[in-house]
Amino acid sequence: MKALAIEALERCAFHEVPDPVPDPGEVLIDVRHLGLCGSDLATFTGLNPLVSLPRIPGHEIGAEILSCGADVPAEFAPGKRVIVVPYTACGTCSSCMKGRVNACRYNRTLGVQQDGALSERFVLPWGKLILNDTLAPRHLALVEPLSVGFHAVARGRISATDTVVVLGCGMIGMGAVAGAVARGAEVIAVDIGAKTAMATRYGAAHVIDAGSEDVAARVADLTAGHGADVVIEAVGLPATFTQAIDLACFSGRVVYIGYSKAPVTYDTKFFNLKELDIMGSRNALPQDFLDVISYLERLATPPDDLITKVFPFDQADQALPYWVAHRAETLKIVIER
Repeated sequence: MKALAIEALERCAFHEVPDPVPDPGEVLIDVRHLGLCGSDLATFTGLNPLVSLPRIPGHEIGAEILSCGADVPAEFAPGKRVIVVPYTACGTCSSCMKGRVNACRYNRTLGVQQDGALSERFVLPWGKLILNDTLAPRHLALVEPLSVGFHAVARGRISATDTVVVLGCGMIGMGAVAGAVARGAEVIAVDIGAKTAMATRYGAAHVIDAGSEDVAARVADLTAGHGADVVIEAVGLPATFTQAIDLACFSGRVVYIGYSKAPVTYDTKFFNLKELDIMGSRNALPQDFLDVISYLERLATPPDDLITKVFPFDQADQALPYWVAHRAETLKIVIER
């Protein structure tokens, strides 16, 4: 069968790889829709330190069950549509023993620390699949990236009494916007250019164009000078890491989804003076997936606008070069079979 591999810096190509066969406890899936993630783009452009090449990318997966090995529950029947939870968990590290399997010390995410699913078929343990026949097939690939933003919202303990600033309105930031709005919070979304309009469509009460407005002044104005109860950083730049601390109110909370590739220098007195809760957020828990599914099922309008462009599988080698050339206006690229 065919699979697409990132071979070297800004170079990808199709390869013939062996047809996967499910072992006991495993399910063979037909990969029908696959979203490309910012981590895939970083791998393609040489900015992902977690990846060695060549690597088959892809962990945002909507699929259909083809067959099952022995010892798979009967409900995982051929023809059922599924969403993939693309992370591993060792079960014995400190995170796993606390039930926070999303932050497993030894996690190997598909497409990052191990080959992903940008292929025709793939095999996974049945426990990594979520059955869903209610969402449109194309929307199954949106669940994983949105769940990362929903997880950050859960980490921030966001409620309807909070004003939340989301820095970055890419797909992960959009998950944070939607997740915070779903909890009744007042959301201020910050980005540059057209992506702020998408945040408005998904419930942000206010948007700030960081390319033309004074972000700190606008946030101060919108919060009566207090700052935000919660700031979620979904960019991963040193400037936004420190900006998150500045924008948080006294006794506020800061959640970092992005991670900076360069060192970050803080004036740490504000950690203490504001008595901030500062948290990291990694991947997502199964409950975050379920919360996103419920959210998408309740939407009055299908979330097609979250998908910028769809490439057929036989043109998947053009997708990452397209993203490089159209970064500013690209939110999500989906590969479809």
